[in-house]
Amino acid sequence: MYTVKEIFSTLQGEGAHAGRVAVFCRFSGCNLWSGREEDRANAICQFCDTDFVGTNGPGGGKFATAQELAKSIVEEWTTMNRSNNYRYVVFTGGEPLLQLDQELIKALKEQQFQIAIETNGTIIPPTGIDWVCVSPKDGSDLLVLQADEIKYIVPQKELIPQKELILQRLKRFEQMNFRHFFLQAMDSPSQAKHLQLAIELCKERPLWRLSTQQHKFLNLP
Repeated sequence: MYTVKEIFSTLQGEGAHAGRVAVFCRFSGCNLWSGREEDRANAICQFCDTDFVGTNGPGGGKFATAQELAKSIVEEWTTMNRSNNYRYVVFTGGEPLLQLDQELIKALKEQQFQIAIETNGTIIPPTGIDWVCVSPKDGSDLLVLQADEIKYIVPQKELIPQKELILQRLKRFEQMNFRHFFLQAMDSPSQAKHLQLAIELCKERPLWRLSTQQHKFLNLP
């Protein structure tokens, strides 16, 4: 059984694949926050800006089998483009690796999809995923130390930027085996200040590139 908040087609707005057409499948549930506001203050991840609770989003629901969920993803793609070429699905959440498994990967590969995930890095991914983006959360146990992309949100505490502490973390991540390194400003009422911090950090550690949430600027889902 797969529990899905929403399935929708859009453009990837962040990271190395920004601008690429994709179907997003957002799983319900996360291991670092319940998704409920009353639990945010005590959660490991307190800055999430995404609703991943329940199944009431467009295309959301409970899917009994991998084939059922793959069928819904294919239907979302084909409403946009009937070609088998360049099919791309991004699994996100919440934390997608609580649910994404080998059976679903196989079902989508049979439909010519490239598969990407956006994960907090606390669960080892199954094989067969084409693109892994890790977004580490302070206070969690990072287990995925090798991936295509790391996207670190700054700052992770609204009131305590602690630039030197952030720099220490960036240096630690740089020793890991990621292909692309991105910094992204935390989305909040203080985003302009956070964006300036991210830019300053990129200047000090030029291995890192700035990731912006282009889909929000473009009013895309």
